[in-house]
Amino acid sequence: MVKLAVENVNYRYKNGERDVLQGVNCEFESGKLTAIVGPSGSGKTTLLSIIAGLDTPSSGNVLIDGEPLAKLNLDQYRRERVSMIFQAFHLFPLLTAIENVCYPMEMVGISQAEAKVKAKKLLESVQISVDKHGRYPANLSGGEQQRVAIARALSTGSQVLLADEPTGNLDVANGNIVMDILHKLANEKGYCVVVVTHNLEIAETADRIFKISDGISREELRCDE
Repeated sequence: MVKLAVENVNYRYKNGERDVLQGVNCEFESGKLTAIVGPSGSGKTTLLSIIAGLDTPSSGNVLIDGEPLAKLNLDQYRRERVSMIFQAFHLFPLLTAIENVCYPMEMVGISQAEAKVKAKKLLESVQISVDKHGRYPANLSGGEQQRVAIARALSTGSQVLLADEPTGNLDVANGNIVMDILHKLANEKGYCVVVVTHNLEIAETADRIFKISDGISREELRCDE
């Protein structure tokens, strides 16, 4: 069971005149897909970057299982405990699908043979057929590239998946496939999944919703809770 907590987080850009985030408080846990919504410029992606340890809050804390990120080795944290999924996929263009998924494993010393076996299973789990494992990203559809990106995120063994507009570059059908995979990872596999989205239809399918407006967050209670 993983628990992430954002406690009274404020964030201001250098030379900024106001806080992008103001006293943000929210929690995320294993087994649930949580959506973060809000208008453009509200601070959604900034909050995700802070949770990922890519940005440091001006004040406040982010904790994982009670440990403040400020006291952790953030490179190790990002390598082992959280994984990012991006709107633009960010696959290595000169690596095949299976090589993209193998890469994080090989970086931590897993043998090429072992990594390839695990990568094959991960690709198949996100509906990438074997005949496409050897294709380069340019030869895959947008939906396929995003699913390869999910498989790569899973390859690190981290239990926290942070997805920044994961359907933003996809059509409705492929977006639904990606969200279905993320829901299953949360609800059936026990991952802690956090999705930043401007798509209210996608947000409505989440287990929990946090809305950010003017840098301030609040949880939107669901009618079935």
